[in-house]
Order: sequence, then structure tokens, then C-alpha cells
Amino acid sequence: MGDRWQVAVDRGVCIGSGMCAAAAPEGFRLDTARQSHPVAPETDADERILAAAEGCPVEAITLTLAGSGEPVFPPEE
Repeated sequence: MGDRWQVAVDRGVCIGSGMCAAAAPEGFRLDTARQSHPVAPETDADERILAAAEGCPVEAITLTLAGSGEPVFPPEE
């Protein structure tokens, strides 16, 4: 069984570019205020979700391992 991720979007940082929804439409939606939010707060690890987080121009998306809270993205330095 693969990893599970907690997906969060900091709506105070999100600028509504829509890049996450374009990269992973199954993982992110923009609301009527053009703010991103995860379709599900917990999901199976998925390269498209990771690509969406990496591609966010303001780094508003965080991914952590479900259960442990260990950072997936952005990685700890």
C-alpha cells in the first residue's frame, strides 16, 4: 500500500492562478473567489498532486504524510 498525503492550501497566500487545477484537476478546484482548495484533504500519493504543489507560483500548497505529518512538499531544509 502506498503513502497517503494530507493536502492543504494556504488561502491567505493563494493568488488563484489556477495552475494547480490545470496540473491536477482531480486534486484541486478553484472556488467562486478563485481560491484553490483540495478536492479531498487526504489522498493517495500522486505525482500530479506533487507537480501541482511544485508548480504553485506562490508555494501555497503543502503536502504532508498522513498520520506522521512529515513534510513531503515543501521539503524540510
